[in-house]
Amino acid sequence: MSSAEAHEVLDDTNRPLANFTPSIWGDYFISYASNSMEMDDPRVETIMELKNKVKKIFDTDVVENSRKMLGLVDAIQRLGVAIHFEKEIEATLEKIHNNIILDEHCDDNNNDLYTVSLCFRLLRQQDMFMKFKDSEGKFRESLAEDIQGMLSLYEASHLRGHGEEILDEAFIFTTTHLKSIASNLSPTLSEQVNHSLKHPIRESMQRREARRYLSVYEQDDSHDEALLSLAKLDFNQLQQLYKKELCELTRFVVLVSQVIIFHFMITSIFLHEELD
Repeated sequence: MSSAEAHEVLDDTNRPLANFTPSIWGDYFISYASNSMEMDDPRVETIMELKNKVKKIFDTDVVENSRKMLGLVDAIQRLGVAIHFEKEIEATLEKIHNNIILDEHCDDNNNDLYTVSLCFRLLRQQDMFMKFKDSEGKFRESLAEDIQGMLSLYEASHLRGHGEEILDEAFIFTTTHLKSIASNLSPTLSEQVNHSLKHPIRESMQRREARRYLSVYEQDDSHDEALLSLAKLDFNQLQQLYKKELCELTRFVVLVSQVIIFHFMITSIFLHEELD
């Protein structure tokens, strides 16, 4: 075959075109101009000051204020900033466990492995919630008036294991009553109840739940201003980091949509490492 004939064959060849479907995200992340915090950013100093203020709350007498401290730990975890207070949370829960749970329910308070393990098993399977039952062995109907208590028991019931009948009963009891009264509550409390019924903490995406709980916590009259401000700054800081990561990833990767989905899945499941 002459060179002229070969050239003619090549010209007649229909080459397939790579018509990739455009990403629904376009250049959104690539065009993102990162303004993530630098070490000299005044917001970094503000975050440190707020963290120190929140840490001072842990100096409260845990035994005398166990309800308040448990509420604080719960709020910190649900706001997604627990990583900043790991040591303080661990120490607080240990004090509550040793000075309240063991002292009240266990005669042998030596804190040895056998005692702690035995208390954990026995309290979970029976003792902890038995006092809330009536003479017929059912949860007292009057408990339904304590909405926050019902929500807390509902969330606790999701930690049940196979054969834990009392927690199975707690789940049915709280679910039934919360559904029946949700429409009669204030708009804020009704939204909180309906959300918990659809997305219990145990089954929620932590970062998404943290964003939602920011609004809930802000409307709580007893909220701590320093903790609320810290949670907002921390969330915004992390959001900027995620955008910066997506900017770098989508700059070089062809399958942009898949990368964004995988990034969302990972960041939804795992909370961030401490950024400072």
